[in-house]
Amino acid sequence: MSDQFTPTPVEPTSDEKLWVLLAYIFSPLVPVIILLMKDKKDLPFVKAHNAQALVMGLAIAVISSVLAAVFVGICTGLVGWILMIYWGIQGYQGKYVTIPFVTDFCKKQGWA
Repeated sequence: MSDQFTPTPVEPTSDEKLWVLLAYIFSPLVPVIILLMKDKKDLPFVKAHNAQALVMGLAIAVISSVLAAVFVGICTGLVGWILMIYWGIQGYQGKYVTIPFVTDFCKKQGWA
């Protein structure tokens, strides 16, 4: 037998799931609002998703703004928003989302 304690995973509440969905869909506005809410920002499920939603929202906004002079900027923004909706739905289902590069970056910074 192992002497290590393995915590049982806690199912996120419907309120947490809703905030995660909103964070992805309305990023970067809602993640900043969540950072200002003391009762929400320290919840593990919300904290993990909020950092990723904020980073991705800012990245998509910057990339699509830089490329806005050409049609590629519009396509980049649209594809990014569709991805954010997908990740929001995954979070709403209670799943943790792993976004390449972003998840590792957020964990290394201590944000997630």
